[in-house]
Amino acid sequence: MRISIKAHAKINWSLNILGLRPDGYHELDMLMQSLELHDELIFEPARWLTLSVNGQALPVGGRNLIIRAANALIEATGERRGARIQLKKHIPVRAGLGGGSADCAMTLLALNRLWSLRLSMDKLMDIGRTLGADVPFCMTGGLARVQGVGERLSPLPGAPSIPLAMVTPGGGLSTPAVFRAWDEGRYPIAPMDVPALADALARGDLESAQALSFNALEPPAIRLMPEIGRIMRDFGSLGARMVRMTGSGSTVFAAFDTFEQASAAAAQVPGAIATRTRAD
Repeated sequence: MRISIKAHAKINWSLNILGLRPDGYHELDMLMQSLELHDELIFEPARWLTLSVNGQALPVGGRNLIIRAANALIEATGERRGARIQLKKHIPVRAGLGGGSADCAMTLLALNRLWSLRLSMDKLMDIGRTLGADVPFCMTGGLARVQGVGERLSPLPGAPSIPLAMVTPGGGLSTPAVFRAWDEGRYPIAPMDVPALADALARGDLESAQALSFNALEPPAIRLMPEIGRIMRDFGSLGARMVRMTGSGSTVFAAFDTFEQASAAAAQVPGAIATRTRAD
């Protein structure tokens, strides 16, 4: 058996921090959607567990999320299995696009099939939650309100296809560093109407979506990397109807009416690409 699967990136249309939990994690309230931008993964039976990324073999130890997902399945089932895993990486790293989480999520789904483990989706989601906050969403995709530390998912209908231009400046940002900067900055907690934002996006009302959206991590991320703010202004001057940073950054995305407009804007911002959100 040979399994080929796509691991789709995501964006945060919004990201609100409601406070710090007793366990040290932040309580979040987010609106997330999958993108057409994706990594490609191939899984084949093998005696041992091996991983190559863009043709280069990687060690199977350490904190690589693909290997951690495979080992988590082995630990959960008690069955020692092998697989030859090939990753073609297209999603930028340290970007707020959930690339590592998407690869991890698809590894859980693919190896469950390759190894005939027959674990339920609920069980796979439970394993995914131990590996990363974005992993449960990346297993289901679509458009969803995501709360807590990523464990509470509320899928929403009407996921729209919206053309985007996006760029990841400065090689990305460290998620822990951005959250620490938020903690140290004592930024105010702002209210946010997630259902109204989702409705505006479904209707294609991007101006209302801009007014309703909010990313609490934008100010600390811009403080750490001022280039993020400059790129947001650049996209605005190129006619974007909505501009936000996704996740903890450093990726900035800009929404347009047509893919041609998104492509034209991406061509004027060094390193930018054009893509779309994934529709229902």
